[in-house]
Amino acid sequence: MKIAVVGAGGVGGVFGARLAAAGHEVGLVARGAHLEAIRSGGLRVNGGPRDLHVRPAFATDRPGEIGAAEVVLVAVKQWDLESAGEAARPLVGPETTVVPLQNGIDARERLGAILGLDRVIGGTAFINAFIGEPGAIEQRTPFNRLVFGEWDGQSSARVEALAAACGPADIEAVASANIELDIWKKFVFLVAVSSVNAVVRGNNGVVRRCPETEALIGICAAEVAAIGRARGVPLDEDAGEQAARLSASFGDDGIASMAADLIRGTRLELPWLAGKAVALAREAGVPAPALETIHAALLPWQDGA
Repeated sequence: MKIAVVGAGGVGGVFGARLAAAGHEVGLVARGAHLEAIRSGGLRVNGGPRDLHVRPAFATDRPGEIGAAEVVLVAVKQWDLESAGEAARPLVGPETTVVPLQNGIDARERLGAILGLDRVIGGTAFINAFIGEPGAIEQRTPFNRLVFGEWDGQSSARVEALAAACGPADIEAVASANIELDIWKKFVFLVAVSSVNAVVRGNNGVVRRCPETEALIGICAAEVAAIGRARGVPLDEDAGEQAARLSASFGDDGIASMAADLIRGTRLELPWLAGKAVALAREAGVPAPALETIHAALLPWQDGA
């Protein structure tokens, strides 16, 4: 299968490398020193199910050099999504499937407005990975999980084909029958964890030093879940507790990417995480005092230090 990855950073780089190692024709769209390192020495992934060193079929900052692909994985940061969609036009042909892997809940609609909604399925990734140095990605999770599906919940040949392509690549692929619900489940968890990690400027270990601080994860998650249910998403009544339990299963050194960005002094995905939840809460008339407080505390750093 010919697969293009737009945004070959931590998340996109891991999935691209593992698909390339499985024999697929993979093109990586990257930039700067990371791109030059991949061109000269290939792409390394340290961690996960196994370490890898691959040379993708293409590594470029010009998507037109790759041409139309069967699948396009879009793994850029939220603020780059529209520009990435425009740049991805040469990758999208009549039979191309586009899979957004952004955090948040609106990537499909935003990409669909540029590339055609019929080309874009719903998708989300479960992985913790980052660029350790140009050409090398550090993967902290032992798993590589992709969840994707048609928005109407129906099975389709393109979803089945992508799932089959992932199998030999050490990627756990889940063809979802309710991708909107799955995206919201991740949103509930991620908004809570990223908000609390960021507001304390620390990893899970820092959060766990104080029971009152760790309890904020469940409180924030319950608020996000209530917002989703108000919008008709069938989230469980105990979704907040579920998110808190899931967070407790991760190691002390785990840290949400938004918190890592805050510590580095770079731009935050706040508008698409806690900011989006707060906006939806106000729209729906759902109380979200914990999220509103944390969002307000992080706003001064939204565009970087």
